[in-house]
Amino acid sequence: MPIELSASQALGLWHAVTLGQVQKGDGDLTLRQVAILLHIYLVPPPHTVRGLAATLNVSKPVITRALDTMGAMGLVDRVRDERDRRNVIIKRTVVGALYLERFGDLIIAKARDLSQ
Repeated sequence: MPIELSASQALGLWHAVTLGQVQKGDGDLTLRQVAILLHIYLVPPPHTVRGLAATLNVSKPVITRALDTMGAMGLVDRVRDERDRRNVIIKRTVVGALYLERFGDLIIAKARDLSQ
């Protein structure tokens, strides 16, 4: 069943979710980093720096900086492609999967609060 929200309600939900995420202290990600992380986990692999840059319409250094931050948090790993050593493959991690599962749970909880 689709959920219908006004623009104000949608923004209120987004506000509640982002505020809840910051309050939890799980680590702050920029909107770009969240988009990259969601793409890595929701779109079937393989994922490369080059491919992510093309998908998000940003430069490879932008992706590299985002991956540096997410890698330090344990959300993703990077490995060289054995078939083409020029490519770097982005790998999912258990920590990243759990992070997004908690993020999804937070969205569900805040959406329920909105509907009450």
